[in-house]
Amino acid sequence: MRTINPWINFNGNAEEAFTFYKSVFGGEFAKIVRFKDLSSAEFPIAEDDANKIMHIALPIGKHNALIANDVPGFMGRVSENENRSKIYISTESREEADKIFNGLSAGGDLEGPIGDSPWGTYGGMFRDKYGIEWIVEFDPNYNG
Repeated sequence: MRTINPWINFNGNAEEAFTFYKSVFGGEFAKIVRFKDLSSAEFPIAEDDANKIMHIALPIGKHNALIANDVPGFMGRVSENENRSKIYISTESREEADKIFNGLSAGGDLEGPIGDSPWGTYGGMFRDKYGIEWIVEFDPNYNG
């Protein structure tokens, strides 16, 4: 297996959310495709979906990418408050964990503040201001 990359569905604010994520992680978008870019006679796109994101990718770290799209109107809304999956970030230092945790959690809801855990790691978890759940952790004993 080469990589596993999280793919998130948004209700029309994928670009806003990914601009925020880019401000935390840095880097440049690898790809942005809007629904209007795919519109054709065989695949008509509603006017209110035309500028929504069909695919956006933000490379993170050495081999990973965060990927997303907006859900088009005809498919209904994503239930952001019922999403119980979390995106796990394993950092290389406590400082990196603090930077990512504080950046991504800004304006969100903390589930567990960042700090030392009983199992010997340093981490915390939260739901960001877009409803996406994250765990940020540094494991000083990681070998690998």
